[in-house]
Amino acid sequence: MSKKYVYQFTEGNANMRELLGGKGANLAEMTSIFGKDRVPQGFTITTEACTQYYEDGGISDEIMAEIEANITKMEEVTGKKFGDVENPLLVSVRSGARASMPGMMDTILNLGLNEEVVASIAKKSNNERWAWDCYRRFIQMYSDVVMEVGKKYFEQLIDQMKEKRGVKQDVELTADDLKELASQFKAEYKAKIGTDFPTDPKEQLMGAIKAVFRSWDNPRANVYRRDNDIPFSWGTAVNVQSMAFGNMGDDCGTGVAFTRDPATGEKKLMGEFLTNAQGEDVVAGVRTPMPIAEMAEKFPEAFKSFQEVCATLEKHYRDMQDMEFTVEHGHLYMLQTRHGKRTAQAALQIACDLVDEGMRTPEEAVAMIDPRNLDTLLHPQFDTKALKAATPIGKGLGASPGAACGKIVFTADDAVAWAEKGEKVVLVRLETSPEDITGMKSAQGILTVRGGMTSHAAVVARGMGTCCVSGCGDIKMDEENKKFELAGKTFKEGDAISIDGTTGNIYDGIIPTVDAQIAGTFGRIMAWADQFRTLKVRTNADTPADAKKARELGAEGIGLCRTEHMFFEESRIAAFREMICSDTVEEREAALEKILPMQQADFEALYEALEGNPVTIRFLDPPLHEFVPQEEEDIKKLADAQGKSVEDIKNIIASLHEFNPMMGHRGCRLAVTYPEIAKMQTRAVIRAAINVQKKHADWNVVPEIMIPLVGEVKELKYVKDVVVAAADEEIKNAGANLKYEVGTMIEIPRAALTADEIAKEAEFFCFGTNDLTQMTYGFSRDDAGKFLGAYYDKKIFENDPFAKLDQTGVGKLMEMAVKMGKEVRPDMHIGICGEHGGDPTSVEFCHKIGLSYVSCSPFRVPIARLAAAQAAINDKK
Repeated sequence: MSKKYVYQFTEGNANMRELLGGKGANLAEMTSIFGKDRVPQGFTITTEACTQYYEDGGISDEIMAEIEANITKMEEVTGKKFGDVENPLLVSVRSGARASMPGMMDTILNLGLNEEVVASIAKKSNNERWAWDCYRRFIQMYSDVVMEVGKKYFEQLIDQMKEKRGVKQDVELTADDLKELASQFKAEYKAKIGTDFPTDPKEQLMGAIKAVFRSWDNPRANVYRRDNDIPFSWGTAVNVQSMAFGNMGDDCGTGVAFTRDPATGEKKLMGEFLTNAQGEDVVAGVRTPMPIAEMAEKFPEAFKSFQEVCATLEKHYRDMQDMEFTVEHGHLYMLQTRHGKRTAQAALQIACDLVDEGMRTPEEAVAMIDPRNLDTLLHPQFDTKALKAATPIGKGLGASPGAACGKIVFTADDAVAWAEKGEKVVLVRLETSPEDITGMKSAQGILTVRGGMTSHAAVVARGMGTCCVSGCGDIKMDEENKKFELAGKTFKEGDAISIDGTTGNIYDGIIPTVDAQIAGTFGRIMAWADQFRTLKVRTNADTPADAKKARELGAEGIGLCRTEHMFFEESRIAAFREMICSDTVEEREAALEKILPMQQADFEALYEALEGNPVTIRFLDPPLHEFVPQEEEDIKKLADAQGKSVEDIKNIIASLHEFNPMMGHRGCRLAVTYPEIAKMQTRAVIRAAINVQKKHADWNVVPEIMIPLVGEVKELKYVKDVVVAAADEEIKNAGANLKYEVGTMIEIPRAALTADEIAKEAEFFCFGTNDLTQMTYGFSRDDAGKFLGAYYDKKIFENDPFAKLDQTGVGKLMEMAVKMGKEVRPDMHIGICGEHGGDPTSVEFCHKIGLSYVSCSPFRVPIARLAAAQAAINDKK
């Protein structure tokens, strides 16, 4: 039998979501629960028909024939006929993907009308106003949604008509006014499209169906899909449903309601209702609706039925429902139900309440919550009312969640200086570099013109839990003169700006923020998640403050401490620069000796913060040119300290320049050239561990030393020998009994391909997926933003490989490395510490390939804990 592309509502059910889309599956389910009397009947054209539409470049004859056969069936069921003047069938057309997709195609109501039908229904219903109201709405929606003429032209005509008649509300316009509007609308349509408005209902219907399919590929839908991991291949379904009319008079109406409060999760019916209106009036805010409770007074019968329906649906779906309904002459019709969208706070509350009410198990409650939503609980947010009233002036990438507002500053030093005076600042940069770190810490938020989700600014901001919007290319930046241009306005230092790190929106002026609130439900859900997960969760942290925050949020260790961030502090950078500019090993060792006690103190503070939990310390990774001075006066200072000329220092700096620094003299290559750096870092790590272990006999301090950027086992062996010799000497001198491990980052494809060789030397692996992705694809992650947009548009990529782990390519390398590594060392622990460690789908993949832990920035720890629990729960299924 050939594939079936169209299903009547009586033929489907809630489990057919992938085929019928969320809306279609739920309409079928409601039909089987409540019957045809409560749910206006119709049919669903499947998501597979949408995929086929894109393959064939149109609707095939086979699918067309099936649609026509189902129109005939629908006519039999309703006893009405398409285009029939005596007894016309009027329908609504709605899109419905399997995942709820705001911004997809808007609804079309009253399809099937033309002048003759309008005249006939006006006469038969004895309600001319209603008939013309339906027709003008249909022309407006069809023109806007199917032909993309744009709403505003029609809105202007309505406003002119209201002004002419001296009325405020649409409902005050008479039948003649609406009739006149309908002809104005048609003239507008012809002027814009060049042809007459279609009068044949079947032509109207095919136009609407194609428009739904087309909308699956509109820019809004594409961006939303990319942000929410929805593949293009899923497609959308189309629902054709016979109309129920809420606009036939004062005993009619339409509404939207939730079975619980979507903002707080409180168990009470929430919603809005409008009399004598159609569905889109409630959502569009054309008129101010009344609270759902008032419906009880106007329509006592319908309201009683509605309360029963709500109770039935919530019990049936065991989740909060979001419903649309219409009352036609006092009779209730249900038009849709779905799991309601909710705030993170409400999601936790509802999940806990459903467990307490016996409707869900703790396991199901954990599986119900989208881990990404937890982000908003941990950061300040904009005040909802104020945000609604504000219009964004620009948009970048929401690189680190939260809300920030303050005065604009253009340099890290200014950020520090202004913040010390008590000013709230937003640091605006072309892009940030490691030396901006102090300014980034002082700022409320960071806004950059360049860079993607894994740019320096994004990674560091997420680690600090600071709001960041990166890659807003519309900004015309003039850093030298401390000003930039955006949306036609020039912003200078000290001007106020607000940024939203969740959406990437940028606003002019100050929008008030509210602090993050972590409720008791958060602790409950997290405790359940910890019971179910098998994957450990560590954090990427370079400072005791970050480590402490991560511990509060449930981190079980540090998976990555980047030691280079410790060198940028004012007191240390000078000594480190001396080391770089030294001519002999002795001079280098003398400079490093100055840094050793500072590094040791850093590590002691980290061990203290972690209370005996594991700490992985990555040895120096970035190329040396990142540490040398750029400003004249700093170069002069360094020259004086070294007893060298400014010229000499400039030559040294020039010699460090590399054509491709990310693949240059960095990572373990530095330790091969300058083993004294690795020696100094080893001594600091081991001395710190011995001191902390002495103080806390009940802790088990086992330092994990991680050698970065290894691609060949011999280079690892060389550096490991240096580390082991220095570590063993320190332990012996201290008369201590300290265990330690030496492992490596797997971040070069060759390391993954030769993991069995490398495992002979490495006692643990940790995947650095930022670099591994970069080198596997051959993309520079700082430049990829320039061309990835074109890749999304052309459907080559569906999402950013730096934000969401590429499981096919990079994932295959990881899987191979895990398998080969464990064959050599069955008990080795293997983690991931790239940015992917906090991305839910990537966490699930890490669970699947058998990693021991994921490590992510402190504020993503709860997300990873929840995602790890969901991965374990899915595994059981």
